[in-house]
Formats: sequence, structure tokens, C-alpha cells
Amino acid sequence: MTHWRRKQQMLVAAAGLAALAAVPACTRQADQGGGDTPAPAAGGQPPASGKTYLIGMSQANKGEPWRQAMNDQIDAAADKHQNLKVVFADAAQNNAKQVADVENFLQQGIDLLIISPNEAAPLTDVVSKAHDKGVPVILLDRKIVGEKYTTFIGADNVEIGRRAGTFVADWCQKEGHNPCNVLEVRGLEGTSGTKERGGGFREGIKKNAAVKIVASQNADWLREKAIPVSRAMLSANPDAHVVYGHNDPMAEAAVISAEGAGGDWGKRLYVGVDALPTPDGGIRSVMKDRLDVTYVYPTGGAEAIDLALRILDKKETPPKKVILETEEVTKANADAVLAKYGGK
Repeated sequence: MTHWRRKQQMLVAAAGLAALAAVPACTRQADQGGGDTPAPAAGGQPPASGKTYLIGMSQANKGEPWRQAMNDQIDAAADKHQNLKVVFADAAQNNAKQVADVENFLQQGIDLLIISPNEAAPLTDVVSKAHDKGVPVILLDRKIVGEKYTTFIGADNVEIGRRAGTFVADWCQKEGHNPCNVLEVRGLEGTSGTKERGGGFREGIKKNAAVKIVASQNADWLREKAIPVSRAMLSANPDAHVVYGHNDPMAEAAVISAEGAGGDWGKRLYVGVDALPTPDGGIRSVMKDRLDVTYVYPTGGAEAIDLALRILDKKETPPKKVILETEEVTKANADAVLAKYGGK
């Protein structure tokens, strides 16, 4: 387990913005069928076994910048290896489409499935089917019901939520707010991340009995949905002291809504999660004094490709879980964190 942890930490430090660069379209295919044996990409590391492998990547949606970053990291990491070809599918937050996407991958004869399930329960059967057929399954970021998968890669969402809640509890005490009213903009309710980030947050705020969640509503991880949701929440709760968005785009949406409402919106605390090092990501939002704090949530894209190679090419048995590290990002350390993850 220690070996996996060391490898993971090295990859997280190296992933950064550089891994988000686009790769030639001829080496990767998106949202398409066809079951031809993949040809090796030009360049990259030679395969240990001499075989080539087809990997299906089923993404929950590409409407979140964080999920596009995940796809880009997978693409860039796979492009370094001659024996890998990745085909992508975007479920667009549609459970039925994602089930069909996975079925299509199985018909193509994929050697391994990477999937970030839109919701846990609706995707459990098709993921279990792939697992039962002998196809290794890497769950990336989100879980299914049960244990029919090969390995899960993701950060500890409960811990992230807990740390966010503790930060809020301390801030409310420092500012002297009693009660300290919190608005929570949640992700898609059927996802493990929403439940865990919400549950962890509630654990963290227990540190300060004055902290109260006065309104909580789903915006499905999307900025465009979070703008009207947060606008309505702020209108109904103008005395709110804190906004906790389950990801940075939803927290940013609350800032946009607060700006539109006028008044001294800057006195509130705005908390997000993801901390992408991209120009429109959470780290820069902290640097620009829009978000007060966010938490690094690694995509796991590079780690998934590394693990896939170990499973397919080296026939290794991976751990059931690979937990990625998080970091708290505030104005005090945002410059350093941005540089660490390759931002410019």
C-alpha cells in the first residue's frame, strides 16, 4: 500500500496544468463506436508485454470544468504510452445514457473500464456486469453500490467536507456571529460526493454550536444551475453569513448572485471545493478574493492510467482504494499551491 501511496503522491505533484494540454485527435476518439484493434500512438513508452489495450472512459458529464480536466489528464497520461488507446463517452448527467455508453464499450471489446458514475445506484448493475465479464473496472471519483469493481481512486470527500466545516466553525467564532447562518449549494443528490461532502461538513461545523445550515439546495454541480438556485437562497436569507458550495463553480455562482443583489456581499464567507489550477479555476478565485477558501480535489486522471497499465500490462493486483491527498487553499498559500500544480 505504501508503494501505491508514494507513486500517487509523485503523480499528483506532476499532474498540474501541463497535463491538461490537448493531444492529437488521431490518437484518441470521443463518444464513438467501432471495435477495431487500436494502433499504437506515435512516441511514448514501449509496452512491457507487447500488447495494445483499449480503455473505455465513461464520464458523468463534461459540464463541470473539473470533469473536463479529468478527461484531459487521462488523455495526456495515456498519450505517453504506445500500447494504450482511450475512447471517451459523455453521459451528460443522464443515467440511461451512461448505462448505454458502458454497454457500447463492452460491445467494442474494451480491455478496461474507467468510469465516473453519474449516480451510484443506477450505474451499479452495468458496472457489475462489466466486472463479472472479467473487465477490470476503475471507479474514478464516484462510487457505486456494492463491491463489484476493481479499484476506486479519489480523494476523501468526507474529510474535505469536514475540513470545510471546521474552517467555517472557526471563522464564525472569530467573527462573533451567533447564530452563524450557512447556505449550502449541493451537488447532484444521488452522487457519493454530494452525500460525503455534505455529511463531512456537518461533522465539521459541530465544533461551533452557533453554526446553522439555514438553507440547502441542489444545483447538480453546475454553475448555470447554481446561479438561479443561489439567487433564490440569498433572497430568502439575506442575513446569511456563509455560502458553502460543494464545488468551486457553484460557490462562484453564489458570488455572482450576491454581486447582482448588491449590498455588502463581500462580508460573507464563500467556500468551495476542487481548486483547479486553470485560469478560471478555484485557486485563482481565491487569489482574486472571490472565494475565501477551497480544497484541492485531484481528478485522479493520471493515477487511473498508471493503475490501468499496472493491471493490464504488468498483471498486478491493485489495492481496492487509492485515496488522493487534499490541500486547503487560502489567500495565504494560493500562489504556492498554484505553482505546485502547474498553474501560471
